[in-house]
Amino acid sequence: MKILKKLSIHIILIIVCILSLVPFLWLLSTALKGRSENIFAYPPVFIPKEITLENFKQVLKLVPIVKYVINSFIVASSTVILNVILSALAAYPLARMDFKGKKITFFAILATIMVPFQTIMLPVYIITLKLHLIDSYGDIAGYLGMIAPFAVNAFGIFLLRQAFLAIPKEIEESAVIDGCNSFQIFSKLLFPMVKPTLALLAIFTFIGSWGEFLWPSIVLTNEKLFTLPVGINNLSSAFSSDYRLVAAGSIISVIPIIVFFLALQKYFIQGTNEGAVKG
Repeated sequence: MKILKKLSIHIILIIVCILSLVPFLWLLSTALKGRSENIFAYPPVFIPKEITLENFKQVLKLVPIVKYVINSFIVASSTVILNVILSALAAYPLARMDFKGKKITFFAILATIMVPFQTIMLPVYIITLKLHLIDSYGDIAGYLGMIAPFAVNAFGIFLLRQAFLAIPKEIEESAVIDGCNSFQIFSKLLFPMVKPTLALLAIFTFIGSWGEFLWPSIVLTNEKLFTLPVGINNLSSAFSSDYRLVAAGSIISVIPIIVFFLALQKYFIQGTNEGAVKG
């Protein structure tokens, strides 16, 4: 009976996995098809008759997609670094220190998760405009305007707070006896001990920042600062009649996310478990 139960669970998971991969594989198939093949053929032809990289070459030739990738990497990596550091700095006192209003502060931060970014987008844009953090004030200002609103979030604070709570207090007490202050305990002891959760937060932040379209499309007017999602949107407008090029551009945009995830995948499950402890 247990074997049958495990087998049925594995079959369901395999089916879900296949269904999740089908759109990506179809996109890849379209990007690899030559001009002689009909991408709208019925019944659909999944495997290309002749695999070609010509569509990728055309995208790289006709659109500054490399520049878009560099812009997205600058924004995403900066957002990840700031999110990890600032979330950890906020989570540490909420997990390991006692101060008046601690619970109220934590629940107030947690409540912001329920507020969609779209509802606060207008005031955030006005603040960004007042601080001159848009691309009309220079490239650096343009980058900062895309990074600053996502530099820290309640999810990251919550996740790292749970990870800090899982560390035994005896370790911290030993460090106090050895003469460490609060910042030394945080930076040299506790921060390195939650690396899996930091990697988990980095993955989520990188994916979210890399795929962000709405905010960059609002604050950016200079094409040389366009991130990949904004650039791909322009690509689809420019080549709306040639879906092979759109598919090739979309595949290029996905590759960095896959590489980043594979680089940190060994921490993914471990970090998920650390963030699941009771607070």
